[in-house]
Amino acid sequence: MQITPTALPEVLLIGPKVFGDTRGFFLESWNEIRFNQALGYGVKFVQDNHSRSTRRVLRGLHYQLHPHAQGKLVRCVSGTVFDVAVDLRRSSPNFGRWVGHELSAENRLQMWIPPGFAHGFVVLSDSADFLYKTSGEYAPEYEGSVRWNDPTIGIAWPLDGLAPQLSPKDEAAPLLADARTFD
Repeated sequence: MQITPTALPEVLLIGPKVFGDTRGFFLESWNEIRFNQALGYGVKFVQDNHSRSTRRVLRGLHYQLHPHAQGKLVRCVSGTVFDVAVDLRRSSPNFGRWVGHELSAENRLQMWIPPGFAHGFVVLSDSADFLYKTSGEYAPEYEGSVRWNDPTIGIAWPLDGLAPQLSPKDEAAPLLADARTFD
């Protein structure tokens, strides 16, 4: 496994070792011991999620607050997405900053988004299957969101001037200035 820090050092890109030949390939998508050694601290995942979306569907920016904050290990196993993390820790020098990376079935990259960060993605291919592990169970009363196009964050979504497809919940998400965040 290859770990690459992003512009937000707590958010990591993870590239697995891929063993391939004319028959196809094999990769280890998850190994608790190696992952925790690479992070330098222990993470226990309690839930796996799978979403399928079509082109220009944008999901996010979502998070959960303490005591049910979640870390997410995300990957795209079919198609291509642009995946984003936003630092929502008010005590962080990176508060309100974002990073984004393309995750695809071809590049097989994963991204680790620790607790304290919002997460979202937009589908760039005709469809995409997106898998993610979470370090906490879904707790709707602790759920938070930030508007996908908040100008103070300034995410450069690769939408080529087209409007994304949003859920009603994501359309109504507050701006960062009005959102519940982390200390």
